[in-house]
Amino acid sequence: MTRLPSFVKRFASRPIAVRLAVSSVFWSFVILLIAGLILSTLYRDNTERAFDQRLLVYANTLASNLVGPGDPDRDLGPIGDPRFELPLSGWYWQVARPNAAAGEIRSSKSLFGGQLPNLASGDNRFGQIRRGYGKAPDDRNLRIIERDIDLGEDGRYIIRVAGPADEIEVAVRDFIFALTVTFALLGLALGFTTLLQIRFGLRPLSNLRSALGAIRRGEAERIAGEYPRDISPLASELNLLLDTNREILERARTQVGNLAHALKTPLSIIMNEAENAPEDVAAKVREQATTMRDQVNYYLDRARAAALAGTLGTLTEAEPVIAGLARTFAKIYRDKDLEVELAIPPNLRFRGEKQDLEEMAGNLIDNAAKWAAHKVEVAVEIVREDDRSRFRLLIDDDGPGLPEAAREEVLKRGRRLDETKPGSGLGLSIVSDLAALYRGSLMLDASPMGGLRAILELPGDRGSP
Repeated sequence: MTRLPSFVKRFASRPIAVRLAVSSVFWSFVILLIAGLILSTLYRDNTERAFDQRLLVYANTLASNLVGPGDPDRDLGPIGDPRFELPLSGWYWQVARPNAAAGEIRSSKSLFGGQLPNLASGDNRFGQIRRGYGKAPDDRNLRIIERDIDLGEDGRYIIRVAGPADEIEVAVRDFIFALTVTFALLGLALGFTTLLQIRFGLRPLSNLRSALGAIRRGEAERIAGEYPRDISPLASELNLLLDTNREILERARTQVGNLAHALKTPLSIIMNEAENAPEDVAAKVREQATTMRDQVNYYLDRARAAALAGTLGTLTEAEPVIAGLARTFAKIYRDKDLEVELAIPPNLRFRGEKQDLEEMAGNLIDNAAKWAAHKVEVAVEIVREDDRSRFRLLIDDDGPGLPEAAREEVLKRGRRLDETKPGSGLGLSIVSDLAALYRGSLMLDASPMGGLRAILELPGDRGSP
């Protein structure tokens, strides 16, 4: 399999708008560059052709003077352009027989005794008009026209007319500058219109993303609005997926509830019947029935949470739930004069079911209250991680704490380190399992208050302050 270069992989992961913009700018640059090269080449050809036409007019004038009445070797006189009379002006003409000696060559005064280079070669046909570049006596570049004249008995002559090639270069350079400025402005205009087209063309996708964000934040239940024909099926499929997901969750919730009722009723009957059994048998039955009930509740809670964890659009305000739990446990443990201190900013939201937040926070506050001497502190904060937010719950107590080695043991299912405290030992393991279902975590650490610190991290609302 061919490995793609790293820059191609990075570019492939960019947003669609960036990829469209970069692709559009790149290909616009390539197209404008190719068009500029073609136009500048065509302009140079046209400029050379027009310049050659001017030189050819002078060459034809010399040919007319040469074939006129009189001796062909006579003085041909001026040809109507004073630049041919100025020394080294860059405009020159020359008439001579093939292989003529230097003294037999007639030329314009501007040549100042010099000679024009020969463009003829062995394979040139007679009468052909030849064009090319050469050097002047002062080493200036010249554009030269050369043609042959056959005067019959008077023999053959070669006419050469030259003009400064700088005029062609200056005209081409001015054209390239104007073309560059024009294409640069055109490129900027194309880039701006491309950005507008991308923004306008991708707006339905942006609207779809906003609609999904509203569902995720719990502000809407379905994707609403009109979408283009190619985006509308996607919105419909997403709505269908959301509806199917809700139906599956509702069925799971109903089945979990039915199972809970189906199991709790026989357990209650077993415990009631145990009252009529001998004391040792009754105690054992009650113990095992209580264990079964705790285990049933534990796994039913896990099943319910697994069905509901991560449900789109489910948000729970943290402050009312935790404040209510704090008041409840302060009353339950009023015999130790327990103080529960809260530090919860307003509008912080947990991305999940209220019942699950109550379950997790309640178990943690209950555990802290059991072991605290007099005080429990509860704090909630939102931690930003890249483009996501984490809901962090910190619960500290001033109790005896736990050694580092014992903190992992207490999170194991049903593990109790002190049999004198009430409870089944499932509280912290339930919290850990529920947190894992929400892709969160539960950690235990030493508290600044001297006891134990429980750190619960869960998905939070990105829009929360």
